[in-house]
Amino acid sequence: MRSEILSVAEMYRADSLAVAGGVGGERLMEAAGWALAREVLRRFPPCRVTVLCGPGNNGGDGFVAARLLARAGYAVRLGLYGDIANLKGDAARMAAAWRHGIEPFGPALLDRADMVVDALFGAGLARPLDGMVADMVGELARRRLPVVAADIPSGVDGDSGAVLGCAVQAVATVTFFRLKPGHLLLPGRLKCGEVVLADIGIPAAVLAEVEPATWVNGPDLWAGGFPWPRPEGHKYDRGHVVVTGGAEMTGAARLAARAARRGGAGLVTIAAPAASLPVYRSGDPGTIVVGLEEADALLADPRRNVWVLGPGGGGGDAMRRQVLRVLDAGRACVLDADALTAFAGTADRLFRELSAQVLLTPHDGECGRLFGRQAGSRLERARQAAARAGAVVLLKGADTVVAHPDGRAAINANAPPWLATAGAGDVLAGLAGGLMAAGMECFEAAAAAVWLHGAAAGAVGPGLIAEDLCEALPAVLAGLAPPSPLGGCRG
Repeated sequence: MRSEILSVAEMYRADSLAVAGGVGGERLMEAAGWALAREVLRRFPPCRVTVLCGPGNNGGDGFVAARLLARAGYAVRLGLYGDIANLKGDAARMAAAWRHGIEPFGPALLDRADMVVDALFGAGLARPLDGMVADMVGELARRRLPVVAADIPSGVDGDSGAVLGCAVQAVATVTFFRLKPGHLLLPGRLKCGEVVLADIGIPAAVLAEVEPATWVNGPDLWAGGFPWPRPEGHKYDRGHVVVTGGAEMTGAARLAARAARRGGAGLVTIAAPAASLPVYRSGDPGTIVVGLEEADALLADPRRNVWVLGPGGGGGDAMRRQVLRVLDAGRACVLDADALTAFAGTADRLFRELSAQVLLTPHDGECGRLFGRQAGSRLERARQAAARAGAVVLLKGADTVVAHPDGRAAINANAPPWLATAGAGDVLAGLAGGLMAAGMECFEAAAAAVWLHGAAAGAVGPGLIAEDLCEALPAVLAGLAPPSPLGGCRG
């Protein structure tokens, strides 16, 4: 699936550029309607179909789909929300080409229907559904009719994924040219069912003028810079991560350290309070363990290039001092959990020290404590946070967003629900640190870590605990790895 994501305004611009470049609007609507009809043909044998059309271009797509389905032998009923005389442009022309009658808009349209095509409102809807349309959405839910939606289920905001009052529940959504944020952000993503991206003839060249800055998170976004080991390389080429640990929640730092090693760091050190060192030393033998009092000596060594602070580290003044000391030394770092909470109420002190080589990994609660009350979608909030902090922000959740202070952002959609388990965030922080240490830029490392984290969880399945994630990573990485560069001889 093409990785650029377009806002509603950017999609309108792409449409306009295509038309200005000679691609007729009527041709685009015919292609969109055909893509919609094709998905119905793929999913349902000839049956009784109700097509619900709205007053704009989404309704025009519905008229095209209705015509094509009727031609294919489906028994099609069509209802229009609004007056046909008010249709304009291409939508009016497509309505004129429909020869089988238009029925009054209301619940009776659903009688005896086997499935429904929702072509009422697209991604640009800006107000809550009400009145007859809201009643129709409720009736669809009550009757549990399968729905294929055009562009986005009616009632879902295309930019935020918010449900505007109520929204259609689709089994599949056919959208056009590129995804919109609402296809990936919750709760809209849950309304879409399977999302099918259709090529309707808009040239990809228009993206150069649209200049999208949001992507679907996946290997296409970051695989080109992935730090695969080189045949001639050694562990010192692959960076050295320092994870600071606390005296009580010792498991968090150990999970982060193991993930950093799995993520590609050549060496990993845990620096922890002296009293807890025996606990840390009883863990993975490949992890170096030293006392936290050696932190200044570790900072003096430039080979220890990435620091992960916060997992199980404890909050308060001690953590604040630790974070500021590392930042003052100019180290790239991942600030997670306690390293973020420690600056609640004093965030500006932290922000003055940050740069785009620092990754902040808050969940919603930590984000609120650090940035205060924010308005907008998860995508907008992550962007606002990154711009304010001057750092890369990984806003964790089922629809995690990674945002760069320059405005770039990636939306992740592969996280299964069983990732909601203690320690999963520690693994994510360590994984991102390991990728950074091995050579990835901070934004790309964060995006890769989120995707790999979700893919590993998907590979394990229900019953997942955080310890499983690191063990699942080698198989996930093997599926992405390029062919071995070692070569060889054949007789």
